[in-house]
Amino acid sequence: MRRFDAIKAIVQKAEDKDSLLICNIGYPSRELHHLKDRSANFYMLGSMGLSSSIGLGVALSVPDRHVIAIDGDGSVLMNMGSLATIAHQHPENYLLVVIDNGAYGSTGNQLTATALGTDLAIVAKGAGIDEVHNTFSEEEFREKLKNVDRGVIVVHVDAGNSKVPVIHLTPEKIIERFMSECARPSMSS
Repeated sequence: MRRFDAIKAIVQKAEDKDSLLICNIGYPSRELHHLKDRSANFYMLGSMGLSSSIGLGVALSVPDRHVIAIDGDGSVLMNMGSLATIAHQHPENYLLVVIDNGAYGSTGNQLTATALGTDLAIVAKGAGIDEVHNTFSEEEFREKLKNVDRGVIVVHVDAGNSKVPVIHLTPEKIIERFMSECARPSMSS
């Protein structure tokens, strides 16, 4: 499975649940924007390693909305402390999806520690997160997305970036429309 396909599946869940969606920097945000631009998407244009932390903050500050954060293996490795904070706070409305391609995809596909054996699902469990799932196929990942609304899902994908255009929204526009979306009550049942 490619990261693009994993993001496509996440978009479907986000639309079904009317979720706020925070996406990792670089190509993941570009791929999300290409697949489905929506005001409920927050595209990281900087701050590598902070999608999980920003997602947690949004989930805690907007408890009536479901929040999904998309992060990469390289970013989670850079900010592993966020896993312990997520475990300690354990919000019911927060799902972190870690797309593990074993590479720093936006900077040239250099190997990450996960390509060398680090298992982020085990790390998340060790940090104290009680609901952690490790998926290795598109079918398994889609099934988990249907049934899991909180905790962490690690989805293993092939390295590589889709050819998608850059995001032409300004950072000010991204945050302005996302903040307006955060203030809106959820449309999901």
